[in-house]
Amino acid sequence: MTNIYQLAADAVLVVHASIVFFIVAGLLLIVFGGIFNWQFILNRPFRILHLVAIGVVVAQAWLGRLCPLTILEMWLREQGGEASYEASFVQHWLQELLHYDFPLWVFAIAYTLFGLAVVASWFWIPPKSKSN
Repeated sequence: MTNIYQLAADAVLVVHASIVFFIVAGLLLIVFGGIFNWQFILNRPFRILHLVAIGVVVAQAWLGRLCPLTILEMWLREQGGEASYEASFVQHWLQELLHYDFPLWVFAIAYTLFGLAVVASWFWIPPKSKSN
């Protein structure tokens, strides 16, 4: 039977997956928006939020820290009597999907490269400034 902790853990999982989707889909939207001249991708608050989101991920990876959402979800699962996972959110789900366990340094490099792509997109397709 599902208890409040399990429901809360599932809610954290949904929020976490949504943030991952925002980061990945955000870069795709920026790139395609630049190619097809979509004006909405020039929105400065969206671009700043996107840059900050990947920046936090990169910083956590290089510091060897798990995301606070992963920690919260694992704690809630343990409180609800469920097994939690040992790795980061993305590492866990990639392992589940691909059945391969990548070392942590692979994720740090992957997140860094993705972060550099986001930074490059800032210069390639700059957001509108407030004066524009």
